[in-house]
Amino acid sequence: MNIPHEAVQLITGSIGSFCFCMLFNLKGWRLAVSAFGGLCSWALFLLLETMIESQPVNYFIVASVISLYAEIMARILKTPSTPIITAALVPLIPGSSLYYTMAYAFENDWNHFWEKAVYTLKLSSALAIGIICVTASIQLLFRIIANKRKLRKSFSK
Repeated sequence: MNIPHEAVQLITGSIGSFCFCMLFNLKGWRLAVSAFGGLCSWALFLLLETMIESQPVNYFIVASVISLYAEIMARILKTPSTPIITAALVPLIPGSSLYYTMAYAFENDWNHFWEKAVYTLKLSSALAIGIICVTASIQLLFRIIANKRKLRKSFSK
């Protein structure tokens, strides 16, 4: 039986997210939503990788989309979005890049170290910026909605 490489990646990505959910002690729908988010994050990354060459750009787009997914699901489940976002983005953690950065440091190969360190920083920054942009936008949107409701109540009195 020959399983496609991408299918194995998707399965292991969702298992990794599922196990991370267990560390966060997520149960029920929160666990399922977070593990599914991990599957979606890696699937979207694989799809974008075929269209966009820049991995930091792909990381930013995936982080933005998954953060939006997590914010929506958090509202539906009435739970904080942080555990969902964190668990869903586990497949994107730049582990190999970080590993090679440290390996080059221990080998005193400073040229390769700096090259990998900057690349690792780009990937992790793209993840962080994607999360921040969506989370801040959602919070701003809800503040605007809340202020409009307050304003309507004050005029109706």
